[in-house]
Amino acid sequence: MAKLYFHYATMNAGKSTMLLQASYNYRERGMRTAIFTASLDDRAGRGRVASRIGLSSDAIPFEPSDDLFMGIEAMHREEPIACVFVDEAQFLSPEQVWQLARISDRVGIPVMTYGLRTDFQGKLFPGSLELLAIADELREVRTICHCGRKATMVVRLDEDGKLVREGAQVDVGGSEKYVSLCRRHWEDQMHCD
Repeated sequence: MAKLYFHYATMNAGKSTMLLQASYNYRERGMRTAIFTASLDDRAGRGRVASRIGLSSDAIPFEPSDDLFMGIEAMHREEPIACVFVDEAQFLSPEQVWQLARISDRVGIPVMTYGLRTDFQGKLFPGSLELLAIADELREVRTICHCGRKATMVVRLDEDGKLVREGAQVDVGGSEKYVSLCRRHWEDQMHCD
């Protein structure tokens, strides 16, 4: 039975690396995969998933208004898809999460999503909220804080390396902009004056 999976973590935990490795494993066995990524994340180029360790792959960029069920079902009719992968899953709309659930439930294709659970203010992203609510399996990808504890939160830095406490939920960036911390050190940073 196909399932909807949500692999979640903070920044720089290796989510994209895991996605690319899993897709490679399918393809190495002659099975077709479909990789999707949020169109607004163009750090590796529009329609590319890349990891910090140098792995990369072409991907299908999605917009919040795209009907992923219709698109994936049409692709599957043309040539069977063994597994669907979604990077930057926090940017899915709640409707798109349900569309992906229908892909696993009605079309029978496993869907592996990878993304952030919370933003720099400790708030859930809409896509992550819906995935936490309905995914068949939740898998935490772990990384560590500078103190050695498990990192579960991120802080955002401005271009001068100073902490940002307010702002838009979405501001795409990598390790130059975000630092993963344990909850204790996140709270210390976000609530100190």
